[in-house]
Amino acid sequence: MNRLPGPRFLNTILLGRDTVDKLEAAAAAGFAQVELWREDVASSSVADVRTALARTGLQLTDVQVLLDFDGASAATRQSKRAEAMSLLALANDVGAGTVLVPAGTATDYAPERVADDLRWLCLRAAEHGLRIAYEGMAWSRLHSTLPSAWQQIEQVGAPNLDIVVDAFHLFAAGRTADDLHDIPVERIALVQLSDVLAQPLPGQVTTQARHHRCLPGDGLWPLETLIDALAEMGYSGPIGLEVFNDALKARDPHEVAHEAMAALEAVLAH
Repeated sequence: MNRLPGPRFLNTILLGRDTVDKLEAAAAAGFAQVELWREDVASSSVADVRTALARTGLQLTDVQVLLDFDGASAATRQSKRAEAMSLLALANDVGAGTVLVPAGTATDYAPERVADDLRWLCLRAAEHGLRIAYEGMAWSRLHSTLPSAWQQIEQVGAPNLDIVVDAFHLFAAGRTADDLHDIPVERIALVQLSDVLAQPLPGQVTTQARHHRCLPGDGLWPLETLIDALAEMGYSGPIGLEVFNDALKARDPHEVAHEAMAALEAVLAH
């Protein structure tokens, strides 16, 4: 029996073709939500995206992605804040309630600025009625694990700053579902699932993350341990797939979306 009742989403990164095709394929496969990239909007238009969402009934899990914002160097801080304002406005334009922000990865990272940057961002997001979903990635400079990212969220203390649980970054870093223990379930913004055919080797994590993930059940990670932990916590928020896979993206989006939904439901019903 599936014990995670939250809405199922698909990150559009899995699908090829144009944005409207992606949205129609996701809806036809039974997904309730999608994670939308700003590139999806740029390659189409706000009006076309909103029309497709209205026609399909899809909701937006979040809009992605504001990279290397927290801890931006003095040379890039103002441009990153301008980029942030643009993405927040875009989220409003397409009807999203959440913007996804990974923890910084830049080589000129300034850790002493992270808390101030995130407080500024959360205040600006609140002015737009938006939430920030903060994600520690396996190659983030300061916050590459769930416990570390959660400690940063607690330090910032903003009510609209919640955490992303991404199976790739959890298992690629050699971590386990035990990392969820101190995170309140109501502060989990969303859960992203994917799998891999081989454990990422040092120096290959980013390449594997961006090109060679696979659908749950096709790989080797113990996703059921994460799902069990979330169920025990009573998680009922969005859960879905963020699968970067060049081969799948090259195929018909409707076929791939149906395969993705089948894989998602199978792993959730283990």
